[in-house]
Amino acid sequence: MSQSRTYEVRTYGCQMNVHDSERLSGLLEDAGYQRAAEDSTADIVVFNTCAVRENADNRLYGNLGHLRPVKDANPGMQIAVGGCLAQKDRGEIVRRAPWVDVVFGTHNIGSLPALLERARVQREAQVEIEESLETFPSTLPTRRESAYAAWVAISVGCNNTCTFCIVPALRGKEKDRRPGDILAEVRALVAEGAIEVTLLGQNVNAYGSEFGDREAFSKLLRACGEIDGLERVRFTSPHPRDFTDDVIDAMAATPNVMPQLHMPLQSGSSRVLKAMRRSYRQERFLDIVRRVREKMPEAAITTDIIVGFPGETEEDFAETLHVVREARFAAAFTFQYSKRPGTPAAEMDGQVPKAVVQERYERLIELQESISIEENRGLVGREVEVLVAEGEGRKDGDRRRLSGRAPDNRLVHFSLDEGAEVPRPGDLATVEVTYAAPHHLVADSGVRALRRTRAGDAWAARNGGEQEQAPGVLLGMPKVGVPAPQAAAAGGCCDA
Repeated sequence: MSQSRTYEVRTYGCQMNVHDSERLSGLLEDAGYQRAAEDSTADIVVFNTCAVRENADNRLYGNLGHLRPVKDANPGMQIAVGGCLAQKDRGEIVRRAPWVDVVFGTHNIGSLPALLERARVQREAQVEIEESLETFPSTLPTRRESAYAAWVAISVGCNNTCTFCIVPALRGKEKDRRPGDILAEVRALVAEGAIEVTLLGQNVNAYGSEFGDREAFSKLLRACGEIDGLERVRFTSPHPRDFTDDVIDAMAATPNVMPQLHMPLQSGSSRVLKAMRRSYRQERFLDIVRRVREKMPEAAITTDIIVGFPGETEEDFAETLHVVREARFAAAFTFQYSKRPGTPAAEMDGQVPKAVVQERYERLIELQESISIEENRGLVGREVEVLVAEGEGRKDGDRRRLSGRAPDNRLVHFSLDEGAEVPRPGDLATVEVTYAAPHHLVADSGVRALRRTRAGDAWAARNGGEQEQAPGVLLGMPKVGVPAPQAAAAGGCCDA
């Protein structure tokens, strides 16, 4: 195969899909492909799909339709579809879009290069879906998107049976990695320059159930605290059912575990939670929030909420609003319920009319936005250490601003004094918050202190030198509400 063949991976859905796409990129580069330049037509286009988001199939087939004339005009171009929607729809994809060359599932992403070559040689579509995990993704080659931060999967699959979620059927039962393998990967990433890792799993705090250690996750957090050079540890997403005091104690006692918690609520009504098969109730959720805040008063807690689950009454929705007021989330990723074929909820009585769901959704967003701005305003005047990021922003023509994340994961946009040294992505800048909005903070009084890091060095090495000027930045976090279709969601129904 020619070394000049290029690829592009288009990712939809959750952080696990983003991480899988890094593996797909690594596999393709290991097989001799090169990443396509922006605004060029790739020889291989891979869709890594999600089956959870509303209209996921319509979005996929719409994008495949747009690519058909491009492929017709470029002999030798190949299209591959993987991920959760591929696992669910299988041969239906090739039936509806016969110009697709390869369909592969969530359990066999390592097969992609071989399937592409087989499709090229045999000149017919290759559909290969495995029913169980073929190779744990961590063993596959990886092309990391960031030089300074990395995803690390500690488990795949999920043992829960939430009635609104199809992920367990598509990702399979939970499979846990051994702690030594996880820590070895983290150490290797730190050696390459990363200073932040996010531990990933559909239900991270159930980690250890496969090998019989109920405190395995808290032990893993404490072990991460002993890795020299690892400055920030995050994890997503935990399930309230499995959130135990040993995890809270480990978070509070381990300095590099960040004061941030994303814990999906889904509904504040205990009756609806029972119908969702969520195995906790309102009181337990609020008790976890209380205990986290006792040990970590500065912790920012975010959540996922579904509005309009079948059978939800106005009284049930009022309970959700009550929990939002009590928990005072830093942010909530909110979703209007929509049917997912293959889930029990899709067949339930009491489907809530769209107009009612929309009205409740708007009330929830209004409440959460008011809480978010109040919480953020409480940070004005404080100094925070920001891990400088790339790709968070849109252009701001009036100010030279960079952006990054505070320890609690709030997005901070900060200005540079004229002539000041420009931080690189991966460096750490101490700034004072001067303004608060619902979804971001602004620090416009210049950088108080700058710490150049190994991560910044790694970014500079990857990008061929220093950053010469402040790039534009997005003025906001992923918005509260349904995430943009092509964004990697920060939460959602596929999380715990």
